[in-house]
Amino acid sequence: MSSLSGGRGAIRHVANRHVANFAKNHYPAWLPKLRLMFDDTSRDDMDSLLKHMVDMTGHRDHAKLDLAVISAVQDLAGAAQARVLSIGMVRAQQFVRARAAIRRGEPARVESSADKNAAGEPIAAYPELRHCLAQHQLLAERIGADGLRTLWLPIWIGDKADTCLEIVGPTSCDGGTLQLIGGVVSVYRNFQNLLDYSERDSLTGLLNRKTFDDQLAKLLQTASDQDLPLPAGQERRRQLVTPKQWLAVVDVDHFKLVNDKFGHLYGDEVLILIANLLQSSFRAHDRVFRFGGEEFVVLLRSSSLENARKIIDRFRNNVAKHNFPQVGKVTVSVGFVSVSTRDAPVVILGHADQALYYAKSSGRNRTCHYDQLITGGQLAAVASNDTAEFF
Repeated sequence: MSSLSGGRGAIRHVANRHVANFAKNHYPAWLPKLRLMFDDTSRDDMDSLLKHMVDMTGHRDHAKLDLAVISAVQDLAGAAQARVLSIGMVRAQQFVRARAAIRRGEPARVESSADKNAAGEPIAAYPELRHCLAQHQLLAERIGADGLRTLWLPIWIGDKADTCLEIVGPTSCDGGTLQLIGGVVSVYRNFQNLLDYSERDSLTGLLNRKTFDDQLAKLLQTASDQDLPLPAGQERRRQLVTPKQWLAVVDVDHFKLVNDKFGHLYGDEVLILIANLLQSSFRAHDRVFRFGGEEFVVLLRSSSLENARKIIDRFRNNVAKHNFPQVGKVTVSVGFVSVSTRDAPVVILGHADQALYYAKSSGRNRTCHYDQLITGGQLAAVASNDTAEFF
């Protein structure tokens, strides 16, 4: 028994040392708090905490990181429920939407809405959280009519919080538990930052090519799984309108001339401004990527071809109307296609590339849909070529 106790003590000492070294190298401001947290932690809590920390730091995916953090805080707080909430703006209004949730005795799950275009609940439904965000506070708490207590912990990155942890339970967390959860939140925030850095283009701040490849593959896999037949006796919930996924490839017209005439610094500024126009023209749930050079890709949802074209043309017209400093007027060409689970990612991207090539070779500053070009005879169905050059 004593040898077992001694072994646990050695493990605890090694764990403390490795976590302290990790914190010293990566997060020096949190080193005193982490030391205090481990010093005040019981052995059982220590084992649980280390397990959750290993789980959280082993992921390189935002969704899996969300599941790991709510599993950790639900376990450490003994909560009835925990959620990861997204906080976003839609038409100057703030909304809250659940990204992941866990209930006591159930596995953590990614939350999905029947209406993928829904912004979520208005922040007015969470007055305590709204006040907390407005005052840049670290936490907010509410006691419901049923006696359940809800604790919100915004994840502040600078002066912005677009993620919040929500913990619901019958009792308030004591000081020691809050300290443990605070340490977990700090690690979660830092790993979110690391993931964001690895997933984004350094110039424009948009999602990068690798993230596009991962998200398109995941989107196709999810859609394929939903198309699988259900077991006998089960029925799939029907939706009034099922939004289609569309992929649009955007290329800046005559970008080489911009670089040659004005220099690469102004060329970079054009790309940054194009990225800003992409983000302001498309909706919060559409995903925008810098594909490389002057090329961008958008994954968007729309229930019809007409609406998808309208959304894309809104962006294209916004670019054409924008006055770029020193450079003046700039235009973009766009090729787009509906995303089908029957096609491989390279085929989908190749079809959008072919539509883009047609748009650029027939006048530029145009939006072209692949299937319409095929139907109209302007484009022949050929094997995908993902190395096509654009002019």
